[in-house]
Amino acid sequence: MTESNGSAAAERNDEMPDWEKRFRAPRVSLPDWAEDAPDRSLFVSNATGTYELYAWDRATGVQRQVTDRPNGTTDGVLSPDGAWIWWFDDKDGDEFGVWRRQPFEGGADEPAAPGLEPSYPAGLALGRDGRTAVVGRSTDDEGTSVHLVRTGEDPVEIYRHRESAGVGDLSHDGSLIAIEHTEHGDAMHSALRVVRPDGRAVAELDDTRGGTEELGLEVLGFAPVDGDTRLLIGHQRRGRWEPLVWDVATGEETDLALDLPGDVGAEWYPDGTGLLIAHSFEARSELFRYDLESGKLEKVATPPGSVSGATARPDGSVEYLWSSAAEPSAVRSTTGEVVLDPPGLKSPGSVPVEDVWVEGPGGRIHALVQRPAGTTGPLPTVFDIHGGPTWHDSDSFAAGPAAWVDHGYAVVRVNYRGSTGYGREWTDALKHRVGLIELEDIAAVREWAITSGLADPGRLILTGGSWGGYLTLLGLGTQPDAWALGIAAVPVADYVTAFHDEMEALKAMDRTLLGGTPEEVPERFEASSPLTYVDQVKAPVYISAGVNDPRCPIRQIDNYVKRLETRGAVHEVYRYDAGHGSLVVDERIKQVKLELDFAKRHLG
Repeated sequence: MTESNGSAAAERNDEMPDWEKRFRAPRVSLPDWAEDAPDRSLFVSNATGTYELYAWDRATGVQRQVTDRPNGTTDGVLSPDGAWIWWFDDKDGDEFGVWRRQPFEGGADEPAAPGLEPSYPAGLALGRDGRTAVVGRSTDDEGTSVHLVRTGEDPVEIYRHRESAGVGDLSHDGSLIAIEHTEHGDAMHSALRVVRPDGRAVAELDDTRGGTEELGLEVLGFAPVDGDTRLLIGHQRRGRWEPLVWDVATGEETDLALDLPGDVGAEWYPDGTGLLIAHSFEARSELFRYDLESGKLEKVATPPGSVSGATARPDGSVEYLWSSAAEPSAVRSTTGEVVLDPPGLKSPGSVPVEDVWVEGPGGRIHALVQRPAGTTGPLPTVFDIHGGPTWHDSDSFAAGPAAWVDHGYAVVRVNYRGSTGYGREWTDALKHRVGLIELEDIAAVREWAITSGLADPGRLILTGGSWGGYLTLLGLGTQPDAWALGIAAVPVADYVTAFHDEMEALKAMDRTLLGGTPEEVPERFEASSPLTYVDQVKAPVYISAGVNDPRCPIRQIDNYVKRLETRGAVHEVYRYDAGHGSLVVDERIKQVKLELDFAKRHLG
């Protein structure tokens, strides 16, 4: 029976197209591990066809599925003692819920923070004593609050503010709590406050200087040593993200001043003597070890491509999640081993990316191009626009673009102004003329794609998800003659309604980006809203949306679609029962099939 089933499965796999295999192949995240029980790990996998949390006992090799929900689960934290797995329980992807916990060995779930009402999560830090947690929460009515939760006791509120904030970290001995906050009203640039467990402030660090300068700070973690008051933070004082060690007891700041271009992040080695440096530059990344005593920077060998996560183990080795556009992701170790290699269907690779630099209105624009092997052009071309907007496309494996390449399309991904990885000025440039600035950069790259002979000007598709979906709809309306087709996933379509319906943290971000609320700066919201230009759209439009999405809510998408219907414009809408995207593999495959079919029917 086993042999027969295996043969049938192999036959089905042989008949399955490569693009579908990429989605179905088991994938895993970088495992998190317990600080005081390093053989206990937690990771995310789609092995069952839905992304869920898994516990892994490295000593025995046993792996166990922790969560099992129809719409999947990805938010989980392992307690430092390895005894508990905390996971966030929302309703069908709406991101509004409560924390639950389950013993590492398995057993019934229980409320992890009894007494705290459902909310949006705003950070979580677990103590080494096995009974203490710092829980951040956000609601539309109350803003952000931070609570100290101890087993058997009522939660104690230690912070509250109307503006967005979040839990940064809890010190090794549990005596200090770091909070990132935006009390100055700039949701893109946080300040830091360190408090005692009773809420008393210990130290403050604010590079925004009362909101007059746009410099941000972020918490990277307390030193992993009892009684050590050093906090590793990220800063932007030289126009990019860099690490700095701040002693919150003395106020002393140790600036590492690493001579590396691009953004630099860091985390502690487990013994506290060094830092694992993550360097991101021009869509690639690499790792280093920095010795705090000698100041020596030593490269950690990784293949060319992108490292999307890394962690230093107690034995000094480094585990990292690596991929390139041509090679699927894998969890590797500097020991030379593949850390996690899930059994079953293996993902096919894809074609490598080409780097393109185009002069734009705000400076040089970096784009990544993939084209079917052996083709020249002009080709039907997909401009696949990333979300965020504070994110960037990189030389990493992505099943979506690879599917378009398999079907004969060239794919262009643009790191427009607003993207990370190219300096603070590039990231912050989109303020006030939101959406329009990004589209200027996309237009410049589109012109290059046509004049270079890559792209067929009559077969250009604009597509993206989330912020990329927003830019798709905005681009179809403001550049109606430039695009033959638009495919928008979970987009902002009506900016004013989206603002009123979205989760509070995103309202804070929009107030920062646009300089106020729709009532305070109506002209900016109107200029940046796809709904303003819907009557100018000429291209067929495909929209997919999660009905439980708190980020790009469904009502504002319905408003846009009704306007398309009134005009008799060519469009299709697909609504599905999830939030801001789906964690179910079959659902993801269904959506890609619908997008490919829409393009085929309208472009030929």
